[in-house]
Amino acid sequence: MTPSVDVALIGCSRYEPRPEIKTILMTGAAGFIGSWVARHFVRQYANNYRIVCFDKLDYCATLNNVAAILNEPNFVFERGDVGDADRLLDVLRKYAVDAVVHFAAQSHVDLSFGNSYSFTRANVLGTHILLECAQNVAIKRFIHVSTDEVYGEVAAGDADLLETAILAPTNPYAATKAAAEMLVHAYHKSFRLPVVIVRSNNVYGPHQFPEKIIPKFCMLLSRNLPCVLHGDGSPTRRYLYAGDAADAFDTIFHLGKVGEIYNIGSKDEVSNRDLCVRLLQSFDISTEDQAHWVRHTHDRPFNDMRYAVDAAKLHKLGWKQSTTLENGLAKTVAWYRAHGETWWGDISPYLRAFPEVASRADQV
Repeated sequence: MTPSVDVALIGCSRYEPRPEIKTILMTGAAGFIGSWVARHFVRQYANNYRIVCFDKLDYCATLNNVAAILNEPNFVFERGDVGDADRLLDVLRKYAVDAVVHFAAQSHVDLSFGNSYSFTRANVLGTHILLECAQNVAIKRFIHVSTDEVYGEVAAGDADLLETAILAPTNPYAATKAAAEMLVHAYHKSFRLPVVIVRSNNVYGPHQFPEKIIPKFCMLLSRNLPCVLHGDGSPTRRYLYAGDAADAFDTIFHLGKVGEIYNIGSKDEVSNRDLCVRLLQSFDISTEDQAHWVRHTHDRPFNDMRYAVDAAKLHKLGWKQSTTLENGLAKTVAWYRAHGETWWGDISPYLRAFPEVASRADQV
């Protein structure tokens, strides 16, 4: 299957290239956010950087996400797992890699409640192995991609959290990302590895695997199936369009200061219930018919009511959000209607309210 390639699916920023950087390894760059950033760098810095996509092609990744750049002279794909130190070192040395942007991770919170060991292997051990390999080959810049979930729940009315806030994760996924950050910090202090940590709120847009709420609901509605909300749908999240996220990573890569942490934050905060209503409207479902299209199921073991980060530090570098939720959702819905059924193959098992997970005994 050859996908319809849209080369416009990148951000719009461009900075003066870093002269000490020629080759960038991006882990997980066949996934969602990683592929946006990979496409962005390949297109915007065609004469400056070579991008090496290092990805094991897990269930949520696909080469379709980088089809638009597969044949570009400054792009290389290498299949591999960050848990494989020998393979990593081989690739880092083969391409004389100067910088790393580490996207590879298990990231679906629902799965972390049942498959938590796999999250520890990928997010903690995988990051540790990558850090050890990076310092072994004297990497000049290491961007570690974390999440706003490491801060834990932020009560309604509380101030947005700065990068100096304590980490208080409440689910296994967030805990593994917080643990990974501790390793990144330790390698900066112990080995002077030039690291930058990035904590972003929810990102959405084309190419996101349909296990997350926006693409999942798009695909359910396109199949004339109802959306299923966890609990009463009242938890809120802030959403940032993937093109804006690509610009944010571009900004941090070029202007971010070594040893610092940067929040990537949107002001578009919406409850799961209201987000569902917006998507129903995007599919031209009338208010009178909405009750037929929304179902409720039990909630997660614990579901943070909201996250809220302050991105003023990133704004000072010049980045700003440019895509409204309304415009971003319109682009996203149109893309899933055109490509969602064929992009990843059979996605039916992932459209369940709670995807099936292995038992804890199976994880050992």
